[in-house]
Amino acid sequence: MASNTSGRLPVADPVTSFWNADPKKLDDYRSTAQLPSTADIVIIGSGLSGVATAYYLLKDNPNPPSIVLLEARKICSGATGRNGGHVKPDTYSDIPKFAKLFGIKAAAHLADFEASHVFAVKDLVEKEGLECDFHITRALDVYLDPAHAKKVETTYKEIAKSGTVNLADVAFTPKQHAERISGVKNAQACISYTAAHLWPSKLVHQLLQKLVDQGLNVQAHTPVTSVSPASGGDGSWTITTPRGNIETKKVIHATNAYASHILPEYSHAITPVRGVCSHLESTKREKTPHLVNTYGIRFDEVNNDYLIPRADGSVIVGGARQAFWHNKERYFGTVRDDELVSEATPYFDNYMQRHFRGWEKSDMKTKKVWTGILGYSLDFMPHIGEVPGKRGQFIIAGFTGYGMPKILLSSKGLAAMVRDGVSFEETGLPMPFKTTEQRNESSSSPLEDSIRALWTGKAKL
Repeated sequence: MASNTSGRLPVADPVTSFWNADPKKLDDYRSTAQLPSTADIVIIGSGLSGVATAYYLLKDNPNPPSIVLLEARKICSGATGRNGGHVKPDTYSDIPKFAKLFGIKAAAHLADFEASHVFAVKDLVEKEGLECDFHITRALDVYLDPAHAKKVETTYKEIAKSGTVNLADVAFTPKQHAERISGVKNAQACISYTAAHLWPSKLVHQLLQKLVDQGLNVQAHTPVTSVSPASGGDGSWTITTPRGNIETKKVIHATNAYASHILPEYSHAITPVRGVCSHLESTKREKTPHLVNTYGIRFDEVNNDYLIPRADGSVIVGGARQAFWHNKERYFGTVRDDELVSEATPYFDNYMQRHFRGWEKSDMKTKKVWTGILGYSLDFMPHIGEVPGKRGQFIIAGFTGYGMPKILLSSKGLAAMVRDGVSFEETGLPMPFKTTEQRNESSSSPLEDSIRALWTGKAKL
């Protein structure tokens, strides 16, 4: 959600994604016709972060708090309902970058934390009986630029030799076999590791229904315009919405790209970035060539796409950076997911035929393209924990386009802080995730440093 002066409030009528094209029971759901006047906890945001945090707040809780969950638009209409459905941990690719920023031990912890999410999500799906097309697979990061591939190979060998990072589940394939192993034309190298994919909004809607059945009060189409100290002076907060106010002791901002709508101190730390995703389909359906892995197609050190094959023979592809990332105004700092990026739409035409061996006669065509707003953190790390200087307010936001392999266990850690009063350090979450005043006020931006060259035509990372 965004500050009244920042223009970061979710816009109305976003472009429909593949995942949310069909109506769902909870899309416009309101548990009660009127807003409750009070609640123990108010959660702002109905994506995976907000719903998973509510889940852990109520799970095995003999004294469940009263919780109201507010959403500005339809339920799960933000990034979770618009992404690629890819639970793809970064177990290697960003290790060198994060080692420079946070140290090798922290980078290794980040890799282990993300890898654990594949099985954490699997456990949640199976224990709660969620029917969300969940599949475990291998992810392949495929490198197409020879210089980039050589750099990756050298770094991989150095890390493997040092033993500082757990690479037990990571396999490197050099150029000699990369195209054959990956199926990607002109592959110079590839790296594989365990990952998963699913239907993200089905997961959220089904989990949310279970929480509604337990008494969670959900209010769709209820944007929050401000959070301010309550008049009683007892440390409570007043949540202001167009439909009325709620007074609460604890507030959870699960608003990702829109965080600075209510928390202006995050206006520099978390920036909305517009992404593009597509659904490709063939009349051959399940008779298209077999594709078992998910992919990261890395054209160079900046430009990459992600790809998820679905069991019905269709394919989800996102990215298309080459088409528009050179123009900052088209994606950086915008919350406009109510329009397409016109120059990116044709990018997905004949995508499989161009890049994959054996797909030349697949008849794959672009069925749907949509946009979504991601919350990019300027130091690449999400902000999790108590908002500095605002006791009783908590944040979980800024996942920089890689929320699916971070959010679930982050939500579990945040719930422990809110519910049980444990410190951030006691949760076991990676320390770079801790939200601090220093991070918010930092003038540096490793994120912008990594892509600024795109705006000048001199791309580097």
